[in-house]
Amino acid sequence: MEQQLPMEQQTSMEPTVLNGHNKQEYPPMHTCEHIVNRTMARLFGCGRAVSAHIERKKSKLDFALPQAPTAEEIQRIEDTVNEVIARHLDVTTEFITQQEAIGRFDLKRLPEGASDTVRIVKVGDYDECLCIGLHVANTSEIGTFRILSSDYKEGIFRMRFKLV
Repeated sequence: MEQQLPMEQQTSMEPTVLNGHNKQEYPPMHTCEHIVNRTMARLFGCGRAVSAHIERKKSKLDFALPQAPTAEEIQRIEDTVNEVIARHLDVTTEFITQQEAIGRFDLKRLPEGASDTVRIVKVGDYDECLCIGLHVANTSEIGTFRILSSDYKEGIFRMRFKLV
């Protein structure tokens, strides 16, 4: 399934076609996922989540870590994410070619046969990544991030969270 960009986002007379998307996200939670991913990378030096299940009521993310975060580190994750949300950052998009994305982004998660044009979603100056999902326009629309629980098993740290 493919999607065409709105006219105001097209840079030429030819319509830009992106990969289709098979899921309708809840924009506040999906945008928060971007912030959590960047926070984990900054605090723990890990990559983005290796697995994600993002839903309106509650969500979970799995990160590959060499050891379980302490209770203090988990609280720091929550505090940092909420500090970023409170900055009221604009969420914007940029369109570039896959060639331009090489070295700037991990292209391994692009589906086979992905369109040449990719979309970058930016959360202010805090995060940017390739994404075709739905997002809020500003982090002020997210709410408050709360970690409900977490566990660590075989190198994977899982956190469950919600927005209030």
